[in-house]
Parts: sequence; structure tokens; C-alpha cells
Amino acid sequence: MKVSVADLAKRWLSRTPEALNESEQRVLRSAVERKPVSRNVNESLAEARSHGERVADWIARFGGSWNFILGFMAFLIAWTAANAWLLGQDRFDPYPFVFLNLVLSMIAAFQAPVIMMSQNRQAERDRLDAAHDYEVNLKAEIEIMALHEKLDALHHSELIAMREDVDRIAACVARIEARLGSGPTAA
Repeated sequence: MKVSVADLAKRWLSRTPEALNESEQRVLRSAVERKPVSRNVNESLAEARSHGERVADWIARFGGSWNFILGFMAFLIAWTAANAWLLGQDRFDPYPFVFLNLVLSMIAAFQAPVIMMSQNRQAERDRLDAAHDYEVNLKAEIEIMALHEKLDALHHSELIAMREDVDRIAACVARIEARLGSGPTAA
């Protein structure tokens, strides 16, 4: 018996095929065709990233690492030490380190939008992961419902076969009783 997407939509989702979204239709098609719906979302996203997006992701990953924090702390200590004590009167950025503040502001001005771009892409990746998880869960639920239908049908056919066996055994017992009843009776 060939099952269609429309049959599955009505039977398991209680909706018409027109009321299904693209994701649900894809899941039902995979159930009809007996094909998996799972895929590696990260691979498709990695292939679609531009050079700028890869750079933004690297900057966000490096900017949030201990290597960056410790390295930047060493840079600030070296800058402060050089300008406060080591260079004496030839300091290029005397206290209160106005040039250092300008450098830090410029770094923050560039780093913040790059990190936000990376976070926006991560949020989009999370949305795609959630949509994919929904499809996989829906497919699993549909397959479980199909298994329940098959088990119910199997259980029903076994009950019918058992009933027929009981009727056949009852008929045999009745025949045996009839033979015993027509023969000599024991006192």
C-alpha cells in the first residue's frame, strides 16, 4: 500500500497538506520515501561563509580567549611601565596615558561590531539548529506512530488468530464431549 504525504498529514498531524509548512512537508516526504531527514547543518553553514565572516569568527574567538586577555594585560603593563618609569623624560605617552586610551578606544570600536557580527551569525546558526532539531524530532515522532500502528495491527491479527484457535479448540472439545457422552457412562 503506497502512502502519500497527504495521507500522513491527515493521519498523524491532523492537518491538510496545504496547512503544513515547508519543514513539515520535507519531513513527511522523507517518511514516505524512507529517507533520513538528519544532516550536518554546520557543514552547509561552513561552506557558505565568506572570507570576512571567517575573519570575524576568528577575531571573536581570539578576542574571547585567555591568550588574548593575558597578552593584552602584558601589553598594558609593558606600555604603562615604559611610559611611567623606563623612558624617563623621553616618554611618548606620559601619565594619564591619553594615547593609550585612544588606542584602547579604537580597538574597542573595531572589535565590538566584529564580535556582534559573529554573535549574529551564531544566533542564525542556533536558529537553523533548532529548526533541524524540530525536523528530526518530528520525523522520530512520525516513525514511532507508524511503529505503533504496525504493532496495533499485528496485535489485532494475533487476537483474531487466537480467537479462531479458541473456537477451533472449543469445537474439538465439544466433539470429544459428544463422543464421550454417547458412549458408556461411568458410574
